[in-house]
Amino acid sequence: MTFDLKKDGKRIVIICLASFIMAVNIRTFVSTGGLYPGGATGLTILIQSIFLRFFNISVSYTVVNLLLNVIPIYIGFRFIGKKFTLYSCLMIILTGILTDIIPETAVTYDILLISIFGGIINGFVVSVCLSMNATTGGTDFISIFLSEKKGVDAWNFILAFNIIIIMIAGILFGFDKALYSIIYQYTSTQMLHMLYTRYQKQTLFIVTNNAEAVCEAINTVSMHGATIMSGEGSYEHEKRKVVYSVVSKEESKEVINAVKEADKGAFVNAIRTEELSGRFYYRPNE
Repeated sequence: MTFDLKKDGKRIVIICLASFIMAVNIRTFVSTGGLYPGGATGLTILIQSIFLRFFNISVSYTVVNLLLNVIPIYIGFRFIGKKFTLYSCLMIILTGILTDIIPETAVTYDILLISIFGGIINGFVVSVCLSMNATTGGTDFISIFLSEKKGVDAWNFILAFNIIIIMIAGILFGFDKALYSIIYQYTSTQMLHMLYTRYQKQTLFIVTNNAEAVCEAINTVSMHGATIMSGEGSYEHEKRKVVYSVVSKEESKEVINAVKEADKGAFVNAIRTEELSGRFYYRPNE
């Protein structure tokens, strides 16, 4: 495990900023609205609320969150990547400490605005962490492990887990907060889906006269293979080659640029891929 001062220094600074924004979001929007987000953050807040309401004991966010992340952190170290997990630990610990330190401050008392904008901020922070090859902890570790290592679509499991948290919160503290928490979670998920595209895929159909060079360009940029098919132009009836490949959405622009360099006259059609079955290469996490 090597350390690049410029690259890793940038990652540390951005993760620290993301931790601060996450903590501020928790102590302003989430706390003010009495919301229960999904994942380890929501479960931590739920446990804090239970101890405070029923036992009159104030427990540390950092301690509870770290305990909940013990198993996910082990999964990260063991199966995903050591540097990836270390940066995630930085995010988890720093967010916890800042959440305990920063005082609760109300930006607005309109719970609908809190749910929407709190969710937007949360989704933004999570996407920033993922783009820096780190996570905010909890279910992120598990979903990445199941997606990359086991080939299992983890989102249904994560959704079920979040629903359980929200249902428990609704039973104990009122379903109005639980329902607004669903709005928060939905907004956060949509923001994440828009900004983080690693697990979204695009199908490329490329009509070219230089198929071998195009395939080489695709492989060089993305490490993905391609299939060459024969075709015929309907207007001039000239023979053409059609290159078919599937790449992740985050690298599709770079792939298309490389294809245009290999064949300036190439015709490229990029289509969103809804479902894919079979082996698909992901760049390994460090």
